Amino acid sequence: MSNVLIVDDDAAMCAMLAKGLGRKAFQCQFRTSADEALSLMQTESFDVVVTDLNMRAMNGLELCTRIVANRPDVPVVVITAFGSVETAVGAIRAGAYDFITKPVDVEALALTLARAVEHRALRQEVRRLRQALSEPRRFDEMIGESAPMKKLQALLGQIIDSTTSVLVTGESGTGKELVARALHQLGARKAGPFVAINCAAMPEALLESELFGHVRGAFTDARSDHPGLFVQASGGTLFLDEIGDMPLGMQAKLLRALQERKARPVGGAREIPFDVRIVAATNRDLDSAVAEQRFREDLYFRINVIQIAVPPLRTRGNDVLLLAQSFVEQFAARTGKRVTGLGEAVARRLLSYSWPGNVRELENAIERAVAVTPFAEITVDDLPERIRDYHVSHVLIAAEDPSELVPMEEVERRYIARVMQAVGDNKTLAAKVLGFDRKTLYNKLAKHEA
Repeated sequence: MSNVLIVDDDAAMCAMLAKGLGRKAFQCQFRTSADEALSLMQTESFDVVVTDLNMRAMNGLELCTRIVANRPDVPVVVITAFGSVETAVGAIRAGAYDFITKPVDVEALALTLARAVEHRALRQEVRRLRQALSEPRRFDEMIGESAPMKKLQALLGQIIDSTTSVLVTGESGTGKELVARALHQLGARKAGPFVAINCAAMPEALLESELFGHVRGAFTDARSDHPGLFVQASGGTLFLDEIGDMPLGMQAKLLRALQERKARPVGGAREIPFDVRIVAATNRDLDSAVAEQRFREDLYFRINVIQIAVPPLRTRGNDVLLLAQSFVEQFAARTGKRVTGLGEAVARRLLSYSWPGNVRELENAIERAVAVTPFAEITVDDLPERIRDYHVSHVLIAAEDPSELVPMEEVERRYIARVMQAVGDNKTLAAKVLGFDRKTLYNKLAKHEA
């Protein structure tokens, strides 16, 4: 319940507003002079102040100016009997959040106060997040205070010094490589090399040569011996990104290498031992890939000793603002621009957006905003169009127009498609969300695609 201070030299008006706002779940107190209101604010906390413009002694604009100077975190709404442009401009120049004209519509006033309270909460949250960024953290690069991120960081802390293989899962853009680097940089192998390879970025023959190495003459252009990444990463960590896209033939060779802890270079006659910690990552649903025989089950169990699921950005709440502020500071420093933070309207847009591209999309959006903004704070106009114009969409369940009604089977098809999109086509997770077993989901997907 929000605390409201009403200031008006007409006690009856104060009582009427307090009663009306009380029905809207506001906790109200009132004072009949600006001096009394300022005195009360020294001992009690309020979320918003409502003041009449024309009062004896100190008027509403003077009171607003005093509050803004001494308590800039408390928004002020001014009530005036004069709806002129000059009056409105005067109120805003004095620092008022908004103004309401008489006769006062309590419904309209309640909506304005609710927005003012939200405005204050966002400003306080942005300020708190800026402070949080300056505090030391164990996982410096993994910014986040949400419950999913605290759970992830707790798991990392438990396994940081282990040599056990780890599988990092999550949608594209969530920061899976950051998790892998944190495991290496804070673990027992931090003195060794961190070597990364994208298993989806090259053909099978080249991938084999990169991982296991090759000897001179093994193929055209093999003019000298080349140690593979398993050997190069000895004593450290080998990060196998997008392992879910590795060809089946290569999967068998990788499994043997992991079992034997030896790598045979392409064209070579002997195996070379290696000592690496394996961290693999994928945005694929490997459970489904194993069931559909697109990924070897024995390799899956070899790399998936410990699984770390990186949460999508849309589930991380105010981490969006924490990350955005960090990116603002990063890109402002890089470009030499004096951009310091986010406006409240921007914070609201960032919190309401669904972030299908996750942290990578947010980083891109903030980089663009810092580049184009002429102001010290990013505005809504600086954001990409897809974020500025985003509206939450809902699955069609019913409609007032009978011609728009659809059969239940079509409702199910649309909803399953929406869930699949939301979980990044992860069938295992989609089945859990929908309350199906995986086989039922497969059958329904096949039916709807037929």
